[in-house]
Amino acid sequence: MSLVNTTIKSFTTTAYQNGKFIEVSDADLKGKWSVVFFYPADFTFVCPTELGDLADNYDTFKSLGIEIYAVSTDTHFSHKAWHDTSETIGKIRYPMLGDPTGAITRNFDVMIEEAGLALRGTFVVNPEGQIKLCEIHDDGIGRDAKELLRKIQAAQYVAAHPGQVCPAKWTPGAETLAPSLDLVGKT
Repeated sequence: MSLVNTTIKSFTTTAYQNGKFIEVSDADLKGKWSVVFFYPADFTFVCPTELGDLADNYDTFKSLGIEIYAVSTDTHFSHKAWHDTSETIGKIRYPMLGDPTGAITRNFDVMIEEAGLALRGTFVVNPEGQIKLCEIHDDGIGRDAKELLRKIQAAQYVAAHPGQVCPAKWTPGAETLAPSLDLVGKT
């Protein structure tokens, strides 16, 4: 069963952000658009490329009212150590949530039980706490922050413009569609 249009489940955890350990809960995701970005583990191969890409685009996400929450089954202590020792991870300003019990990872159905690690899962949560986008990748397939950003902009547009939908490759300012019988099979 898909998690799209479901409300996120309750959680509380410790995260590392900007040189501090902070508490983050599901309540922090409400009232704004959020990305919950699961990755397998700290100190790995594909993960720093993805997290670095998000860091490079973080100001754009923030300018659109979007917060990013990176999550792995590592501890917040591991996140700090990785942040302190990797030039790429050192650029990160968004919260890095520790999930050593796997509770959050299981809440979003991305736990690889036999490994104790997360699949690459991307979830876009609207201000009401509902999941509006869910993508899950095999761990060998990296994600692209700019494509994620485009999809969130489409979700924000659709939320602000009931009755409108965004076609493939839509970008802000491009034409949208108003679904109707006249459009069936013609676009």
